[in-house]
Amino acid sequence: MSTSDVLDYLHDPSPQTLGRSALEWLDRLRKPTVVHVAGRDRSRTRAMATLLHGNEPSGLFALHRWLLEQHTPEVNMLFLLGGVYPAKIPPALSHRQLPHGLDLNRCFRQPFKGEEGAIAQALLAELQRVKPECLLDVHNTSGTGPAFAVTITSDAAHQALASLFTNRLVMTDLRLGALMEYSEQEVPTVTIECGGSQEEQAHQLAYEGLVRYTSKADVLSLEKAEWDVNVLRNPIRVELAPDATIEYRLAPTGQADLTFPPDIERRNFGTVSPDEPLGWVGKKGLSILTAIGHNRAETMEQILRVKDGQIYPAQAIKAFMITTNPVIAKSDCLFYAVKATGEPIF
Repeated sequence: MSTSDVLDYLHDPSPQTLGRSALEWLDRLRKPTVVHVAGRDRSRTRAMATLLHGNEPSGLFALHRWLLEQHTPEVNMLFLLGGVYPAKIPPALSHRQLPHGLDLNRCFRQPFKGEEGAIAQALLAELQRVKPECLLDVHNTSGTGPAFAVTITSDAAHQALASLFTNRLVMTDLRLGALMEYSEQEVPTVTIECGGSQEEQAHQLAYEGLVRYTSKADVLSLEKAEWDVNVLRNPIRVELAPDATIEYRLAPTGQADLTFPPDIERRNFGTVSPDEPLGWVGKKGLSILTAIGHNRAETMEQILRVKDGQIYPAQAIKAFMITTNPVIAKSDCLFYAVKATGEPIF
């Protein structure tokens, strides 16, 4: 199977082909799509992926607006729209992945299983063919909260890329099969989490970052960064057992294994002290949770503790990627955490 069997291609699309809105453009897309836009300097290319998750629209909105405005980028631009199929399921932009399908952003490594694996492999082949000087992957967070970037390397080039959008950079050594791991091909690669999918501020941030990314002659020099970047290193990923139940309520009903308050998202990137409760556990206690860091299971008791049925941090922590979507909390993760200082817990 060739990449053209899996992907559609657009070259310097005109406004007439894009529709009046991002939703109209999405309706016109038939399958995962690659967009090429010629730059002033034809010898160099930068890449940006977005819509790998069909319910994370900020990158799509930003790209559609940028294309409609007919910008001429400083260098050639390669745009990758991966999750077109789930994004088109009515109501549009409401499905992270296809029902019973795989998370596309966990498929960018062998053995490239199923339809999502074929899409991931085709997108990687396009990157390897074009050989961009850097790559961004633009997402929305699973819940509300401030924007941040994620990378597997925190050198100057990665910090400079992150600074186009945010001053928060999370460096992780977890490997989940995400596109971000393309950085291991020695191509600076950064994931951008723009904020909540329903937040206008997130859509605007994605657009402004895209304009910076495409208009600057040099996006890899930290000396030219928009602002200083605060690096949080090697967060712990806290996951909920597949058979566990979760509720979001002001008080536990006794029916769920884990209960978080409905406003738990306000904790994102805030410091939580050891005497501040996060929620409640049922009779199974902390056995329903797993803490993963450095590619192995870690000791949950170093992160969380239980007192009188309530969950508290075992030490002052900074948590992020907290969501109130129970589907994502179970299928992806509950949250990530580092020490309040930004240093690794382990």
